[in-house]
Amino acid sequence: MELREMLAKSAPKEKLTAHLAATLAGAVVLRRRVGKVALLERATSGLFWPAACLAGLCHDAGKIPDGFQAMLRGAVRSWGERHEVVSLGFLPGLIGDESLLRWVATGVATHHRSLEGERGSLTLAYGGVTEEEWRERLQPLPGDVAAELADWLAATASYAGLPVTPSQAEELDVLGEARRLFEGVRETWELPVAPDKGLAAVLLQGAVTLADHVSSAHGTLHVGQPLDGEFRPTLEKTFAAKGRNLRPHQTEAAAVDGHLLLRAPTGSGKTEAGLLWAAGQVAAIADETGGVPRVFYTLPYLASINAMSERLGALLGDRTLVGVIHSRAASYHLAAAICPEDGEDEHVEAARKAVSRAAATRLFRETVRVGTPYQILRGALAGPAHSGTLIDAANSVFVLDELHAYDPQRLGYILATAGLWERLGGRVAVLSATLPDALERLFREVLDQDAHLVEASTAGTRLRHRLATRGRHLTDPESVEEIKGRLASGESVLVVANNVADAQHLFAELAPEVGDETAFLLHSRFRRMDRSALERAIGERFGVGGPRRPGLVAATQVVEVSLDVDFDCLFTSAAPLEALLQRFGRVNRVAARPPADVVVHPATFAARRKGGEEFADGVYPRFPVEAGWEILSRHDGEEVDEAHARMWLDEVYGTAWGRDWYDEVLEHRTDFTEAFLGFAYPFVSRDELTERFDAMFDGTEAVLAQDRDAYEADLNRVSGDAAAGRLLAERYLIPMPHWAAPLTSWERKLRLRVVNADYDERLGLGEIHGPAAQVYQAGEVL
Repeated sequence: MELREMLAKSAPKEKLTAHLAATLAGAVVLRRRVGKVALLERATSGLFWPAACLAGLCHDAGKIPDGFQAMLRGAVRSWGERHEVVSLGFLPGLIGDESLLRWVATGVATHHRSLEGERGSLTLAYGGVTEEEWRERLQPLPGDVAAELADWLAATASYAGLPVTPSQAEELDVLGEARRLFEGVRETWELPVAPDKGLAAVLLQGAVTLADHVSSAHGTLHVGQPLDGEFRPTLEKTFAAKGRNLRPHQTEAAAVDGHLLLRAPTGSGKTEAGLLWAAGQVAAIADETGGVPRVFYTLPYLASINAMSERLGALLGDRTLVGVIHSRAASYHLAAAICPEDGEDEHVEAARKAVSRAAATRLFRETVRVGTPYQILRGALAGPAHSGTLIDAANSVFVLDELHAYDPQRLGYILATAGLWERLGGRVAVLSATLPDALERLFREVLDQDAHLVEASTAGTRLRHRLATRGRHLTDPESVEEIKGRLASGESVLVVANNVADAQHLFAELAPEVGDETAFLLHSRFRRMDRSALERAIGERFGVGGPRRPGLVAATQVVEVSLDVDFDCLFTSAAPLEALLQRFGRVNRVAARPPADVVVHPATFAARRKGGEEFADGVYPRFPVEAGWEILSRHDGEEVDEAHARMWLDEVYGTAWGRDWYDEVLEHRTDFTEAFLGFAYPFVSRDELTERFDAMFDGTEAVLAQDRDAYEADLNRVSGDAAAGRLLAERYLIPMPHWAAPLTSWERKLRLRVVNADYDERLGLGEIHGPAAQVYQAGEVL
């Protein structure tokens, strides 16, 4: 066989040289996007990008052995060996600089497997293997093809301007050189290394794997940033068309050079201020590094992420410029692509396109992305699967919105990772309607550079809410009668309970007052397709800026930051102050009317288990809820000033509980830093850490027993495209927390959890049947 006949991929077939050239091109584009990273320049003596590009060019050169080619052509099922160790043999004859050679070899050897670990590590497979066994396992290797490939690599690298010094040796001993260099790579990384060197090694691995994946998918990386110097004039023009100007805090945020802390109430243009800041940081980082900074806008809830991606796409004039990074991104794209009246053929085609769009974002295509912080945090897991996330985060801009919504553990992890982003040349902003002093101090503590505080003035602004407290629970018959009276007067009423059981009870009591067409229940235990339809209908009826319409929404916490809606009044169970202030923000949202009523009812406290801590309605820790309730009670009947609301928060965080909360966040930040962000052994498998991470951040999902057959039918509906079939089937899934797994049974054939329960499209998940019913309390599942 000749070099031109050598394959790199089998399905679809792709020539080896074409794939190597495409991977080099991907690495070059990645270098263009990321630019110079000061930490990497120091740790590698300026060799990072030459090493990444050369490793991309040579990473699959070891696919020429007869066994590997036979596998690609279907003659054997598996070769049984690793091509990347063979690829190492081409490097010594190409690279004369010993330091560069070792970095390139590191990138080549680790682009698929870890060096150390129990499952599939290269050391386990090849460490200490004798030369005789090495050659016996990896031969035969066609010598004439190897020589031709070596010449092609040298010519291609030289043409690309890479620093190569091709060997003049007459004989090319690929396998012998591969073994010697493999042992050298092992020796380099078997002992702990300095933090910056270990981090540089992981990012080199990420650069090679990312370039390889982009090449294999025949994808492209965007090399333009729509949030650039033209964003502000475009935004000002949009505002002018609506008779508005930029507000002082927006222009102040735009002028900041460095990290940002923005405190701005709901309805004041907080998002636009954050984007104006981001555009300024993009310009500054581009000037410093020569790259194209990426912008990440993070939010805690999927629905709010989806809404923000639509909003940002509209501001930029093109929705395709915005990537969506969360676990259900493909479902989001599918929902955006189909119409209710579409038939199954249209759904199938939309599913194919949605899978393709989500896959492109997973390959880091877009330079503006909206998502959860957790998808970016996964870069801390390193290894071939996650290191690409780290290199993509270098020299980037991060806008963290609604940080108050995270529990102390997750907040600590996010803050720890923000420190890593700063080390990699990033700039970070925190946006908040309230931003208590405790959160401001935490943010400043994790960053080395100063963070500029920008506050929106509330002087002269109309107050939006009138606070009222009641002495009875939200579900009390007297409370229900009061809400019925507001519905009877033709108002739009939002009712927020702390758990699903209370929300379902209230909906059942109140919905008959207004009828099926104007009453909605929203919580997290709906099938995906029903949740999407509900959110769409609620947005259409109660959206900001639309005509005022009467009606009811009974909801749980999901309404706090997930929907851009506006109601006449609110009735809510007591919760931590941050949560309550977010609920208040769904009423009289832009202060277009006189102050509207927000009515707070006390929670019921009980332990989840005998002798355990007490929680408000089974959800929130008792002390912050009680502290907030005491403050609200002092201001019963008053109009709520946003500035006063922040002082209320500072009062809660100034208590002994608040000090314990602060220490807990710092403790979790330290734990995450020590467990995930130390790279002394950069190529030791992190499988155990991955399992821990998934348990902390990922929930589970189940399909109803009555939907099981429909789910399976959808899986097989899209011929030849299993991913599109899975996406169609996912419309039947119901999200559940990890601890709820025992309430389900495991379907081995479909690799899916199944729950035997009542379900209603308007009410969501109901009573669970079978053995699980003995351990389930309706109020438990949030």
